Amino acid sequence: MTKQELFENIKRKKSFLCVGLDTDVNKIPEHLFDESEDPIFAFNKAIIDATADLCVAYKPNLAFYESIGLEGWELLERTVDYIRETYPDQFIIADAKRGDIGNTSAMYARTFFGNMDFDSVTVAPYMGEDSVAPFLTYDGKWVILLALTSNKGALDFQFMRDVEGEFLFQKVLKTSIKWGTDENMMYVIGATKAEMLTDVRAIVPENFLLIPGVGAQGGSLQDVAKYGLNNSCGLLVNSSRQIIYAASDKSFAIAAREEAQSVQTEMEQILFTADLI
Repeated sequence: MTKQELFENIKRKKSFLCVGLDTDVNKIPEHLFDESEDPIFAFNKAIIDATADLCVAYKPNLAFYESIGLEGWELLERTVDYIRETYPDQFIIADAKRGDIGNTSAMYARTFFGNMDFDSVTVAPYMGEDSVAPFLTYDGKWVILLALTSNKGALDFQFMRDVEGEFLFQKVLKTSIKWGTDENMMYVIGATKAEMLTDVRAIVPENFLLIPGVGAQGGSLQDVAKYGLNNSCGLLVNSSRQIIYAASDKSFAIAAREEAQSVQTEMEQILFTADLI
């Protein structure tokens, strides 16, 4: 998917919502285990069907699938295939946080872009350019680099300053922007660090940003838009638990849709105010 195609989807759906498919076998409604031979996929399918017209992206978090073993990988592939076949306009993110020496990263890239039909994968930049470059060799695919995260531990390293007073996350942005373009590279910026988006946009004004942390983690959508919106929207705001676990009974898909609708309505107003729709 190209950057323009993603922006067109945002304008058409009046939404820049990404729904995180952090599917925990211990949290899905109990009735699914009685009613389905494949309860986890049944949960994913119901969530996707309930929200597809309200979002522009889905982000399966691989940890939740890998924790189940081989069955989890098969479930992940079925989920991606279902999205691709049923809702082909969706941007699909492998939240894998990979990154290793070049030949290993090449195998990770083959996994997500060659063998599975993801549009993008999250990548850790710590090992440098040669660990990221293999992901950038696939036409139409995207790398989403971790830059400034929303977890408490982000303070351990990401805000370390060099002798010139520059934060480490700023160094990551300034260095990595040379590796790709705004047509194949995005950045993860945590919503709970929304006040730092001005600094981020000073370095990467045109790149899309994947913003986790809105919803259950307490990030503000209005603040994210205030500091991070650009002339092609430039934002994919992820919400996972707040949407997919909005209810734990047979109404879970309806509740998920209501939560997604609430976010989408707010996003529509943001886009309208910014004269993007």
